[in-house]
Amino acid sequence: MTYFVLSTSPYVTNGIQILPPLRESSKRANFIPLFLSRVQAGFPFPTDEYCEGKIDLNEYLLLHKASTFFLRVTGDSMTEKGIFPGDMLIVDRSLAPSYGRLVVALFNGEISVKRIEKLNNRILLCSENDCYPDIKVSNKDNFSIWGVVTNVIHPLT
Repeated sequence: MTYFVLSTSPYVTNGIQILPPLRESSKRANFIPLFLSRVQAGFPFPTDEYCEGKIDLNEYLLLHKASTFFLRVTGDSMTEKGIFPGDMLIVDRSLAPSYGRLVVALFNGEISVKRIEKLNNRILLCSENDCYPDIKVSNKDNFSIWGVVTNVIHPLT
């Protein structure tokens, strides 16, 4: 039987380094103005009189700061989920992985982001691109889950 294991050590593979979790002592609020009104093409940028308050992206995007790390995506196996090369994943190691969720997994020495599923009592690591086959995890594989993907930062340029 394969168990979900959360690794706690930093790891580098294929030139990708997983950044360590944020330390609570490094917690600094960087509040950014939050405009709740919607904007249509051609509408000028709202001035301060339209500002509804301020938002700290750390509070908004990081549920558990001490157990969160960031990864940059390479490859195109998750494009049908809107994850593209160059995107930044926000990954939380404190969340329990569950079937259907996107996870960062270590599989036989390779780090990968995949949707985790179960089929006939076997764990599947599923790509979100028809060009890539699902990976069937067996008892002989070196497999662990490093965390659950909570957000994707997708640049527009």
